[in-house]
Amino acid sequence: MDTDEYIEEEGLFEHFRFEVDKGQSLLRIDKYLTLHLTQTSRHRIQLAIASDYVRVNGNVVKANYKVKPEDVITIMMPYERRGFEVRPEPIPLDIVYEDDDLLVVNKPAGLVVHPGHGHFSGTLVNALAFHLGIVPDEDATDERMGVLVHRIDKDTSGLLVVAKNDESQLKLAKQFFDHSIERKYVALVWGNIAEDEGTVEGNIGRDPNDRLRFKVYPEGDKGRDAVTHFKVLERFGYVTLVECVLETGRTHQIRVHMNYIGHPLFNDSLYGGDRILKGPLYAKYKQFIDNCFELLPRQALHARTLGFVHPSTGKLIRFDSEIPADMQALIEKWRKYVGVRELEEEE
Repeated sequence: MDTDEYIEEEGLFEHFRFEVDKGQSLLRIDKYLTLHLTQTSRHRIQLAIASDYVRVNGNVVKANYKVKPEDVITIMMPYERRGFEVRPEPIPLDIVYEDDDLLVVNKPAGLVVHPGHGHFSGTLVNALAFHLGIVPDEDATDERMGVLVHRIDKDTSGLLVVAKNDESQLKLAKQFFDHSIERKYVALVWGNIAEDEGTVEGNIGRDPNDRLRFKVYPEGDKGRDAVTHFKVLERFGYVTLVECVLETGRTHQIRVHMNYIGHPLFNDSLYGGDRILKGPLYAKYKQFIDNCFELLPRQALHARTLGFVHPSTGKLIRFDSEIPADMQALIEKWRKYVGVRELEEEE
């Protein structure tokens, strides 16, 4: 679902808005919201208030705030609201960890995370609804269905954390909002990056010339602040294998930032990485690159590491996933290419 359909403020999305009647008597805000959000538990409302997600006339309030006539109440959450029914579907999941509060899933490339943009079935959310035993009914659009608090792109593989109850969802969402989540990605990018490590900073916002793309606004006058740290893992001359650490989590952040510094992700069609950007003009090399694109028909990006504080135990937990077979095969292909080229140069 397009995030522009919601009012966005500092990375928060408006889920609900109430304009209090002129005849309203003074009433605690938690009680007021419980009366008006009949399909949402009072416990969840209190958690939202405690997490500073409830605003009155634009200001954060506490549970004992007394609602007054003509107040404007908004509930702002760090993830998008889903406004349509989700049907459970028996789609296989690669679950690397699960307990009563959450699960961590290793998403394959090609699987859409959220329904929307023409994908209303066959998504990770449909698979999760089936796994969690959620029965679609008249409450299927309720926020309890929103177990995912972050996402990765369809053609990116890797780890996602999923909340299984209200408290976990709100606490995990707060960690993402506060940028305290550990997220490390592995990417293959075009070009030989000069530095062994570095940081890319630059506000990211939607590209006005192409609504599917995002771009960097270096002056900071538009978009939202974004910071990506990178470290070179291996060099192959015309491409470089890097580890990217997200300090923030903006849409397409790694793809946009690496493109911004002149190193778009290998085979990233949206940001120009699906053509030869470095290397000789020989037909043999062109055939090699075409074979590489066929081997990995997506951007070369994998969410390898995910670490966070468990919402119930308070302990830091961390998960790592192996680079998937298609991307690993691509890396090996480049290693062999470099080895052959070095032998030819020695001869």
